[in-house]
Amino acid sequence: MIVVKLGGSLEQSGTLLDCLQQIEQHYQNDSVVIVPGGGVFADQVRMAQLRWQFDDRTAHVMALLAMQQMALLINGLKSQFTIAETVADIQAQSGQAQTLIWSPNIHELDVAGITASWDITSDSLAAWLAGAVSASDLILVKSAVIEPDQNLAELAARGTIDNAFCAAVQNAAFTIHIINSQTNSWPKTHLI
Repeated sequence: MIVVKLGGSLEQSGTLLDCLQQIEQHYQNDSVVIVPGGGVFADQVRMAQLRWQFDDRTAHVMALLAMQQMALLINGLKSQFTIAETVADIQAQSGQAQTLIWSPNIHELDVAGITASWDITSDSLAAWLAGAVSASDLILVKSAVIEPDQNLAELAARGTIDNAFCAAVQNAAFTIHIINSQTNSWPKTHLI
C-alpha cells in the first residue's frame, strides 16, 4: 500500500487535479490512500483562531474537518476514488488495486493520542496513517521546491514539512519520498 499526502497548497497553486491524474497513471495497479491537506479550509481555521483565541483542541478538530472537506473536494473531482474514514476501512479495502481518500476520523485520532497542535499537520498525520496501515511508501507532494540533497530536518526548518514529522517517522518501516507537485518523475515504489 502507498500513502500519498497531497499538500493543501496544491489546490491554491492549481496543480491538484494534475496530481490526482499522476496518481491514477503511476499507481493504477497499486492500493493507494490519498491524505488530503486542509488547504484553504485549514487556513480559515488558523485565521479564526487568531481572531477568536480559542484553544488548540478546538483548532485541531476544526483542522481535521478541513481535511475532511478536502477529501470531499477530491472525491468530487475523482468520483471513482472511494472515501475511507478509519484504518479498519482502509485495511478492509487494501487488497484491491484502487485509490482511497482518507477522511480522518476524529475519534480514532483521539484514541491514538494525536496531540492537538499546529506542529502536527497532515504531514505527520500521513506518517501516522502510513505506519497504521503498514504502507510500503509515504509520498509527500508539495508545491514548494524540494532540493534533492535536503534532509528532513532541513525541510522542517524551512517549513516545507511540519515540525513533528521528523519524530513521527523516526522509526518508520516505510520509504519516504518528498516531491514537488510539478515533477514528472513520481517515485517508483518497491511493491511486489
